[in-house]
Amino acid sequence: MPISKQTLDFLAQNKFNNSREWFHAHKPEYQEYVLAPMAELVELLAPAMLKIDPRLITEPKVGKAISRIYRDTRFSHDKSLYREVMWIVFSRGKKEFGCPPGFVLEFSPQGFRYGCGYYGAPPRTMEMIRKMALQGDKSFKKAFQVMKKQDVFVLEGDFYKRSKCPDAPEDLRNWLDRKNLDWMRNSTDAGLLFSPDLFKTLAEGFTLLAPFYAFLCKVEERLLTEA
Repeated sequence: MPISKQTLDFLAQNKFNNSREWFHAHKPEYQEYVLAPMAELVELLAPAMLKIDPRLITEPKVGKAISRIYRDTRFSHDKSLYREVMWIVFSRGKKEFGCPPGFVLEFSPQGFRYGCGYYGAPPRTMEMIRKMALQGDKSFKKAFQVMKKQDVFVLEGDFYKRSKCPDAPEDLRNWLDRKNLDWMRNSTDAGLLFSPDLFKTLAEGFTLLAPFYAFLCKVEERLLTEA
């Protein structure tokens, strides 16, 4: 079954109630309307994702390709027990890359987004991205050209107050002056989110992003060799 209005209604109600008792009383709804559609989506996407990278984790389980609904509130001012935003993610394990790049679909009652990049790239990672880009790395050039020609995804990530590469061309600085790097598509199209063919749109988009992902993997490999 696809993601549905019942999926979003459950997430909103669970967040509003903020109660372990309420969640456990409605756990069958969580399993039917949230977990089951997410697991099915992971399974449908797995062949396309493994074609991009055979090392991607594609297990349709919580803690693997499916996010947890419980929040870690230890270091947060927001003490809400449960997430309203859920996601599926395809990345390599942290044992392979310290900060693995990945492909993600996030959704909540407010909308959804999908794309590729880092959840939060360390400064060392961004420094390596700048270094390889300015050295004319072939995988960067390919990713740069592919993303320049497409109009599906938008480059995201906060900018530094001062340019890290003031002498570089403007379109290159759009990449290199950021604290994080990801290409995302944001949407409120419920018709697409609830469609049984959502996986086809995601697979097509993730395949378009494959050269960008390949460059990020090369960045991680360089970081390992220079550690």
